[in-house]
Amino acid sequence: MSACDCTPEVAGLKPYEEAVDLLLSHAKPMQDRETLRLHDALGRVLAAPVKSAINVPGWDNSAMDGYAVRVADIAAEGTKLKISQRIPAGIAPQPLAPGTAARIFTGAPVPEGADAVVMQELTCQQDDEVIINTIPQPGAHIRRAGEDIRAGAKIIQPGERLLPQHLGLAASVGVGDLQVWRRPRVAILASGDELQMPGEPLEPGMIYNSNIFTIAGMLRSLGCEVIDLGQVEDTLEATKQALLDAAAQSDLVIASGGVSVGEEDHVKPAVEALGELNMWKVAIRPGKPVAFGHVSETPFIGTPGNPVSLFVTFLLFARPFIRKLAGLSEVLPRSTQATAGFEWNKPDKRREFHRARLEKQADGSDIVHVHPSRSSAVLSSTTWANGLVILPENQTIQPGDKVQFLPFCELLS
Repeated sequence: MSACDCTPEVAGLKPYEEAVDLLLSHAKPMQDRETLRLHDALGRVLAAPVKSAINVPGWDNSAMDGYAVRVADIAAEGTKLKISQRIPAGIAPQPLAPGTAARIFTGAPVPEGADAVVMQELTCQQDDEVIINTIPQPGAHIRRAGEDIRAGAKIIQPGERLLPQHLGLAASVGVGDLQVWRRPRVAILASGDELQMPGEPLEPGMIYNSNIFTIAGMLRSLGCEVIDLGQVEDTLEATKQALLDAAAQSDLVIASGGVSVGEEDHVKPAVEALGELNMWKVAIRPGKPVAFGHVSETPFIGTPGNPVSLFVTFLLFARPFIRKLAGLSEVLPRSTQATAGFEWNKPDKRREFHRARLEKQADGSDIVHVHPSRSSAVLSSTTWANGLVILPENQTIQPGDKVQFLPFCELLS
């Protein structure tokens, strides 16, 4: 072995699962609640259970357009009954007179005395009478009171991110206001004198600041309130001041760049000076120099400056931390199993989360292809991909092998 061996090692790097557990142990769910009208609650995280004060349906009602009848009145197919009343939805019916039928419509209350509904396609109306062409079973096409929801039932549990169907469900039991957790406030900043904002002429040696837009977009997709503090001068004092400003107005601080070992990487020493660094360097690829700590009392996540490393480490570490902070009941991403459509003969000593595309085969099976570049600077690979494939440490993969896939639709929500 030469005196200068630069082969990447995993000694001293925290395993992925341990790193996630460490972050989650420091994530304290929000305590501040807000009460919102249903129209304003979409995408928010429910803080208190939604209970129903009513039965749904509130009464026995017809599941079909047809005729409400007593089964005992229909001795045989072709029985003719007098139509004694017409019951549209929204009308309280009279009890059903023996030996008669009631014209009834979908959702309308079933009259007292009726024990079945015959759909209109199985009948024939003649003036004020109806011919019943089938013998119904008791209870046919009747939706019973409380069949969907019983009064007193908890219909939505705390920790759910409210989807349109949740809002509809709450409305169906007459609930107009929901208690939700306050949105997490996340302050973001980017380190690097070489960064220039899009829309400006690019100076020699400069690059456009894509990271701040990637982070902000991912945070908004998670329902966060974003505090964009922009770019930080590459000095220790400027970095310390920016971190203090960020910590004072947020629930979480995220910085891109400055957490590696270069002479111009000031974020790590700044965090150590202002609080504590609980984690630095994880045994993954890309994104080894991901950091977690506290600035004063505010949690801090430091992502690498390379755009793909930033993207991946945010999804793997910041996302579950933020989901727990937001009060969500499920914080970890769910993977799906698929078939490898690629060969992987040079595995890393670290677990790799590679950009990949899941595609549906003609036979309905799922197959995964990987992006040809392993570079953490190829941001275009994140738009080519629709997820990340998990490549275990020191393990080769052949086409046809089973692999775990993390879809972006799961990771970006």
